[in-house]
Amino acid sequence: MCHAQRSIRIDYLMADHTQSVRLAVDIGGTFTDVVLESADGARVTTKLLTTQSYPGEAVLAGVDEVMRRAGAEPEDVGLIIHGTTLATNAMIERSGATTALLTTRGHRDALEMAHEDRFEQYDINIDRPRPLVPRYLRLPIDERMDRNGKVLRPLDEQMVLATLPILDEHEVESVAIGYLHAFVNAEHEQRTAELLRAARPDLSLTLASEVCPEIREFERLSTACANAYIQPLMTRYLQRLGAELTELDYACPFLLMTSGGGLTTLETATRFPIRLVESGPAGGAILAQHVARETGLERLLSFDMGGTTAKLCLIDAYEPLMSRSFEVDRVYRFKKGSGLPVRIPVIEMVEIGAGGGSIASVDKLERIQVGPESAGSEPGPAAYGRGGQRPTVTDADVHLGRIHAAKFAGGALQLDAEASAKAIENTICKALHLDPDVGAFGISEVVDENMAAAARTHAAEFGMDLGQRDMIAFGGAAPLHAARLGEKLGVRRIIVPTEAGVGSAVGFLLAPIAYEVVRSRRQRLSSLQPDLVNSLMRDMVNEAVAVVRQGSSAPDLAETRQAYMRYVGQGHEIAVNLPVEEYDDSHAGIFKQAFEAAYTKLYGRTIDGIEIEALSWTLTISAPTRKVIAETAEQKGKAVENATQTQSCFDPLAAERVDVPVYFRDQLSPGDRLDGPALITEDQTTTFVTSGFVAEIDARGYIVLTRKRGSEHE
Repeated sequence: MCHAQRSIRIDYLMADHTQSVRLAVDIGGTFTDVVLESADGARVTTKLLTTQSYPGEAVLAGVDEVMRRAGAEPEDVGLIIHGTTLATNAMIERSGATTALLTTRGHRDALEMAHEDRFEQYDINIDRPRPLVPRYLRLPIDERMDRNGKVLRPLDEQMVLATLPILDEHEVESVAIGYLHAFVNAEHEQRTAELLRAARPDLSLTLASEVCPEIREFERLSTACANAYIQPLMTRYLQRLGAELTELDYACPFLLMTSGGGLTTLETATRFPIRLVESGPAGGAILAQHVARETGLERLLSFDMGGTTAKLCLIDAYEPLMSRSFEVDRVYRFKKGSGLPVRIPVIEMVEIGAGGGSIASVDKLERIQVGPESAGSEPGPAAYGRGGQRPTVTDADVHLGRIHAAKFAGGALQLDAEASAKAIENTICKALHLDPDVGAFGISEVVDENMAAAARTHAAEFGMDLGQRDMIAFGGAAPLHAARLGEKLGVRRIIVPTEAGVGSAVGFLLAPIAYEVVRSRRQRLSSLQPDLVNSLMRDMVNEAVAVVRQGSSAPDLAETRQAYMRYVGQGHEIAVNLPVEEYDDSHAGIFKQAFEAAYTKLYGRTIDGIEIEALSWTLTISAPTRKVIAETAEQKGKAVENATQTQSCFDPLAAERVDVPVYFRDQLSPGDRLDGPALITEDQTTTFVTSGFVAEIDARGYIVLTRKRGSEHE
């Protein structure tokens, strides 16, 4: 999506962090990935099992390892970037803080009433996820603003103070404060926070007017409650890790990846941890976007498969789909509307419980089911030898011969192939009377089909198709499954970038330091108030610049603007790009033209005779990132004849085991070409080249799998 931009130049005195090393850390449900990048672009990577009791333990161990291998010292590090799934996991597992909500009297059931609709019309047994705040902790407060922010009923401060015994009785750690129309006038929310802070200074407080200053009560309250629910956990974790890094003499900025694809500061992340919900997957989407620009490929499917989940994202014209809403913990077949909504800037993607650690079982209809439950890192798949007894996708890959054990996780884990075979035999083969190879292949096929179905559905939701797209595969498990998934989806080319096994962490290093601010102010274009919009934009610029400047001293910052607009009477808005300039009366017509162009692009027409209104305004400030030049030079291919070694691998087409060549990725050169079936192994992952593809190493060192002519599904 293209935005109008302007460059903001601000004199700002700040230490210029020109050290030669940058670190990126990505905590997943199974593995923690750490990447060190030197000034010359060279990278050192490692992958460790996530330490569930305190994830920072694996982070520090990984940082120590890559620093030692690179021969670097803490003073050499100019920046540390961190992404994590802790916020998401806390919401899904319901392991966050005991949280209360103070809201306008008469509106405490808005969280449960939601939109009063049904996401599945014909299933009488559907259910929504439980609200994060139970009804007995949703406490009504007498106060009221009108939609323009005028006080209709003053705040009853005694009612606020009367909630203190209830908070004490239930040992509440965190409080969300969300009053009607406070996004226009936050006076009552701010005063309530003052009263609570004075009486109970240890309480974590979240104001809906700060975390989600937008129209629509249900989404605003849901977002505020979610932020409050995870805030104590995330604050403790981030502050502890930040302090430990400081003790180890890392004096550089410590930035967090956000769900919208930008980087923000530790202070902002602890205030608004809800913005970290999809931080890991966002890093993967940034990597895919970068590879798309490098290779000049405009229509791509990004495929990220780790130990716990798989993430799929559509990229068009080098830009991932963006959204201002996201649902956590979809409880009904990943169906839209069945999760907890949060209003945050997010890269649009579909995420399903399909990873290397996803557990396989046989249901009552004697079908193989895979996921969404995962073995995680404790105990992990049976192959890890850490006590896991149930078969997982990784166990199937090990048994099928798709993983080169000596290189797995850089050799840090010794895989137990016998344990994998035993788990598959006991759970799958005995129940279905299958040969072990067929049982393992069944697990692999089911998870691949689950991911293919998710990709098709995701594309259909946005009116897009997967035809003529290429695929970018990264994450520890994606290169193992990319070829088969590509066959199911009909893609012709698959790109596996360098350091694919730690792709999301690499994406962190490519992300801009950026921050988005949103405000809701309803404006009909027929009576547009340019002064009000200009004042709003100035306030938003100041807020965003203050955040970005904590992590960047670049003299020039880019600014982009959008408005969310609709025809009066419609229920939903569309994003419209706005010019970045001072507005006057003539801009009503400019905004109308921009809206009609965007509306026509989406729906093929406009509607005459109906007024247009803007509900929300967004502004993003970002620091510059390095420019990417598309690499178009072609390499003359040369066949690689002698593999390093061979490995027994189950071939589904032949329905038997065959010996396939194993190539070490670091021993292949640009232009090298090999036919499938084959394995290309590296420290953090293995690329399985099926018999339907040819693999070639391009000028950047990327593995490019191209469909053979006449192969299945061509």
